[in-house]
Amino acid sequence: MQINGGVRFCEHGMRASIRAMHVQSEILGMINENVEGFDKVGYQRKEPIVSTMTEYIGIHGLSNTVDDQVGRIMVSDNPLDIAIANKGYFQVQTPNGVKLTRDGRFKLDKFGNLITLEDFPVLSDAGMPIKLPVLPDSIENIKVDAKGKVRVYDKKTNTLSDAGFLGIVDANGMAVLNPDIKQGYNEYSNVNLHTEFLSVKPVVRNFEANRQIFLMESQNLQKVIQQLGTVS
Repeated sequence: MQINGGVRFCEHGMRASIRAMHVQSEILGMINENVEGFDKVGYQRKEPIVSTMTEYIGIHGLSNTVDDQVGRIMVSDNPLDIAIANKGYFQVQTPNGVKLTRDGRFKLDKFGNLITLEDFPVLSDAGMPIKLPVLPDSIENIKVDAKGKVRVYDKKTNTLSDAGFLGIVDANGMAVLNPDIKQGYNEYSNVNLHTEFLSVKPVVRNFEANRQIFLMESQNLQKVIQQLGTVS
């Protein structure tokens, strides 16, 4: 007994060219998103991933991965601007569940809760919102050490009172033991504009090549239609 198997695929060139141009357009969109995120705090570069079957299934074979390298850390004049100098994410509570972010621009509400710019509670390593035991006269009285321990100066006792540890986790939700927190700093994106601009060239070339093939196929199809009309 002999069993023969295989995969055979045959498709019109115009559809293949359109699909390829669609894929290249999506990749250009990712590159543009990276360029736009260059000056955004906490933004992480997206890297396009093209599977081996993308030429057959189009954009359904296209995905992306996040570059988790640390971005540019710069000094801020706000004590509640906090950066993570190692890989990891802050945890914040949103209406849609816990969200991971590297944007550490925080503030206080009137109750002493540490919240994001979107008013989402910042979570501790215990999974609870971080709330200061006393309201400080100034946000400069709030101290965050390298381990992420949040303390506030209590003028009544002339001591620093603990408010908990920032819940720093990796992309899988596992605790980061050494986050290397920097208080008074912002982390901007890890996007390299030179790299992004260079990556545009091959994508544009591929798009243009498929466009030329599409135009040739279209012209040939028009000639065939004209000839059929003449014969009839």
